[in-house]
Amino acid sequence: MDAGSIAFGVIATALVLFMTPGLAFFYGGLVRAKSVISMMMMSFGAIGLVGTLWILYGFNMAAVDSPFAFSGNPFSDLGLAALAAGESANTDLVGVAYGSTFAIITIALISGAIADRAKFGAWMLFAGAFATLGYFPIAAWVWGGGWAYSLGELLGLPSVIDYAGGTAVHINAGAAALALTFVLGKRIGFTKGAHKPHNVPFVILGASILWFGWFGFNVGAEWLNGLENAGLITLNTIGATAAAICAWLLVEKFKDGKPTSVGAASGAVAGLVAITPACANLTPGWALLLGVVAGAVCALAVELKWKLGFDDSLDVVGIHLVGGLIGTLYLGFFATDTGLFLGGGAGQLAVQLIAAVGVMVYAFVVAFAIGFAIEKTIGFRVKNEDELAGIDQTVHGEDAYGYELERQRI
Repeated sequence: MDAGSIAFGVIATALVLFMTPGLAFFYGGLVRAKSVISMMMMSFGAIGLVGTLWILYGFNMAAVDSPFAFSGNPFSDLGLAALAAGESANTDLVGVAYGSTFAIITIALISGAIADRAKFGAWMLFAGAFATLGYFPIAAWVWGGGWAYSLGELLGLPSVIDYAGGTAVHINAGAAALALTFVLGKRIGFTKGAHKPHNVPFVILGASILWFGWFGFNVGAEWLNGLENAGLITLNTIGATAAAICAWLLVEKFKDGKPTSVGAASGAVAGLVAITPACANLTPGWALLLGVVAGAVCALAVELKWKLGFDDSLDVVGIHLVGGLIGTLYLGFFATDTGLFLGGGAGQLAVQLIAAVGVMVYAFVVAFAIGFAIEKTIGFRVKNEDELAGIDQTVHGEDAYGYELERQRI
């Protein structure tokens, strides 16, 4: 591979890695001022732990020789010494690094569902266990030759389309987040309007960083394909996201009377989530429609937690699970050449549905089992008094805004 292509792979890797600090700002702005360090630390903790595990054995697990295998052998090249000594190591190791960033942000996304009430040590234990039993095998299933990757061939139907992570990242993280809401239960005082974002500029900044990094997420995978569809993917990443912002704001205006900046940021993320699996397989017009659908539906879906009674603190379920499902299933209708309405039959929709449901159910069960085991042993949730006091001080011994708090004491 030429030096320019390798350089593009490095840049794409840096962009996707930058998304996780962006997520930290997005989530950090949405929580209380007394929980912002805790929230951001869960993202940074994921970078440290999952990045390490990916190099040690996660990459080995993310590819299989048979569609019926659970995962690759984690000990086949422990620490990647053999890969690093290979003739194509320069290219291969960039690919490993790029893959690590997907694993990192998938785990970090889950943390938004348990804001304000989770122990950091318990979170880190969950992150390592779920990365090992959740993300690494699912990545093998979707991209590494596993059952989802091979589903179309096995059934005589079109192949499952998940270009950059509708199932492996967003449905996976959203289902795991939903499971943890049941494990940890509701925050104290869980009522609509009781927990407001403490720093809206952080939310806008975080969403902007996410959008910026998402070009590495979506376009980045094209570096191994000679950038054949880079233009289409780039435009669809802009178009679907822009349309989703407009749709979310319209729903907010009609529903609540006012379009909000938090709504605009959330709409952007919903559009990004939905276009992720579909960015290379939709024409720009259909990508715009996907953004409209995702923005509108996710704006309504985030209200489900109040009606159904699960405390998804920062709307991971309403945005990532629902948005991931929309983007994945939308391909069954509108994927170029294979979608039901664009020259194909129902086969594309069938394989998209099977893959989405399979990943969703597995991720939920595994996350619930791991979370439940942690809660019953070392405890996952902080004490009520620590939650009320604010977990930044009780868990990390720090204040995000120490000067302001000191001024208030005086």
